[in-house]
Amino acid sequence: MSTDTVSNATSTPDVEQPWAELGLKPDEYQRIRDILDRRPTSCELAMYSVMWSEHCSYKSSKVHLKRFGEIPQETPAGKMLAGIGENAGVIDIGEGYAVTFKVESHNHPSYVEPYQGAATGVGGIVRDIIAMGARPVAVMDPLRFGPLDAPDTKRVLPGIVSGVGGYGNSLGLPNIGGEVVFDPTYLGNPLVNALCIGVMRHEDLHLANATGVGNQMILYGAKTGGDGIGGVSVLASETFAEGGPTKRPAVQVGDPFMEKLLIECTLELFAANVVEGIQDLGGGGLSCATSELASAGDGGMRVSLDKVPLRDASLSPEEILMSESQERMMACVTPDNVEAFLKICAKWDVQADVIGEVTDTGRLEIDWHGERVVDVLPKTVAHDGPVYNRPYARPNWQDELQADGAEKLPRATTGAELRDTLLQLVASPNLCDKSWVTDQYDRYVLGNSVLSQPEDSGMIRVDETSGLGVAVSTDCNGRFAKLDPYIGAKLALAESYRNVATTGARPAAVTDCLNFGSPEDSGVMWQFTEAIRGLVDGCIELGIPVTGGNVSFYNQTGETPILPTPVVGVLGVIDDVTRRTPIGFTPEMEGHQLYLLGETEEELSGSEWANVVHGHLGGRPPAVDLAAEQQLADILINASRDGLIDAAHDVSDGGAAQALVESALRGGVGARVWAPDGLDPFLFLFAESAGRAIVAVPRTEEVRFTDMCTARRFPHAKIGVITGDTLDVQDQFEIPLAELRTAWTATLPSVLN
Repeated sequence: MSTDTVSNATSTPDVEQPWAELGLKPDEYQRIRDILDRRPTSCELAMYSVMWSEHCSYKSSKVHLKRFGEIPQETPAGKMLAGIGENAGVIDIGEGYAVTFKVESHNHPSYVEPYQGAATGVGGIVRDIIAMGARPVAVMDPLRFGPLDAPDTKRVLPGIVSGVGGYGNSLGLPNIGGEVVFDPTYLGNPLVNALCIGVMRHEDLHLANATGVGNQMILYGAKTGGDGIGGVSVLASETFAEGGPTKRPAVQVGDPFMEKLLIECTLELFAANVVEGIQDLGGGGLSCATSELASAGDGGMRVSLDKVPLRDASLSPEEILMSESQERMMACVTPDNVEAFLKICAKWDVQADVIGEVTDTGRLEIDWHGERVVDVLPKTVAHDGPVYNRPYARPNWQDELQADGAEKLPRATTGAELRDTLLQLVASPNLCDKSWVTDQYDRYVLGNSVLSQPEDSGMIRVDETSGLGVAVSTDCNGRFAKLDPYIGAKLALAESYRNVATTGARPAAVTDCLNFGSPEDSGVMWQFTEAIRGLVDGCIELGIPVTGGNVSFYNQTGETPILPTPVVGVLGVIDDVTRRTPIGFTPEMEGHQLYLLGETEEELSGSEWANVVHGHLGGRPPAVDLAAEQQLADILINASRDGLIDAAHDVSDGGAAQALVESALRGGVGARVWAPDGLDPFLFLFAESAGRAIVAVPRTEEVRFTDMCTARRFPHAKIGVITGDTLDVQDQFEIPLAELRTAWTATLPSVLN
């Protein structure tokens, strides 16, 4: 079949085109025709359809994401060097170092093909980091699944975990944190969010653009195949000759060993100063890379598509433009540097081909064997897609949901009932030991991992001499967000902020991955807008910027959307990682005093107790006081730096009981504890009030520590002492650590093995 050229498109305006099958709406297709003043060629239609998709264009979220611009761009650690709109955010952390980090989603591919979907999610976020000029140093993976015992969970969970571990381990990157959460709404729509952290010197920062007329565009990395094309295979039926392939895999296939070569090759290219700009090829493939680089530059671009090296010679030009084959990058290189560029690629055994050049036409022109198949203004493809201000409205069920609080549910009152409740919660899917998952990840490779699972945050040493490091945590309680998305988003931010501070690092910047149902549902859009409002207000109050992130819509099965899940990643800076604070009660801490910091209220709605014991979701989430969170963080950071505490654990899911169990099992030493004066033992153990932490204070530092809390007028109550091999809640019950460990560790292996 002949190629659909620009001249052919001009002379055949009435040809039927499969715009609807490619996900375009009638008015969107008409807008493309208006922009071009003709019908698009099939290649142009392919490009516009993918770049104007929800995934690439953010067309339903863009109007709301602008609010992140209201947040001051200075960080508590120092200057923000790159922010929203770049491949990843970059902040100054001192001593001439900068850190880049970002979280993205790979949800739908991971449901279709769990291993490759998750693996390529890791690969994509790592390439975003190297495109900024940074060396990747660690990854994290917030994961969410349907009920643990559901057959489909047993299908997707092992594959997703293997994919995350297989790709990250092969790259030699430690996996230092994340989450594993189960809820019925994620059945049929697991969430696979991937975060990567990179480190660079300030002078190594690079931004993606294609400037300088005559500069060469070089595609390097893996060859282009038919994987990841998805909906564009519709075009294949128009362009394949008889007997050609009929279906392409919609999920990309990853090769971590090629990616490792790509990392080293790219960093050497930057170091040799032979590139003007680099863009990774992720969602949208060459369509995205060419249009974004050209529109970020100062001219146009001409590309010869037939010069793209292929794994599959039968690919049509439309498919080459749309392919999301992994481990590919595109670079803009001056003519006098091309030889040096190709030489470095050859050294790393990375294929590199000149496929185009920067022009002064202001247009993106793409040829296929000498015939023009694309002639567009690049901005119209990359940035001028439709923007929807979709209707949003508070759902009519929200009031009824909030009126149904968990505080009225029957609760344990005797010591024996409290003991049974604790064991039931400790063994529940969301609170149990996750080492079945995390033991499949290498957390120590590279030798700079300071803290990793199950600590409150992962921590990486950046400088061996000074001890400078960074800590990162990701958090979100979707149950709280369902009850009140504004407060739920603030609580996610607060918990992540607190988790970084408990390890001794000062929170400095935020990245987010906003996972929601269909934007065409006004109730879902209300949840989304409320969550953004909560994050913006929260970041302004805490004084930390959002450096970038990701939106994932259409996470639902049939009419059932997932819990609104705005995952918040917070990065903090610590001057000396040797002063970090872990969660575990170790033998050296025998006799240390335990203090509960913060106020405990009767807040049980959305809690794990309500979920596990009663299967209940209703009421209002815990109140959030960000000024108190800042005070708590200051206490935790200063106490860590000054040696006033030896262990600290935030109090969140499962309440103080879960925090005590995790700390005792982590270090192998028990505790004797009691409820503070005037606090009911049940609420002491299981309430999930925010803004709280449990700390272990050496006897010799107790006066200094309590003086520090008193001076700040921050609530603090002595609740016990580290000792023995049991968890002894005075006047209520006692449980041997061995029994707790058995209950805590048995859940995942019993179902997944």
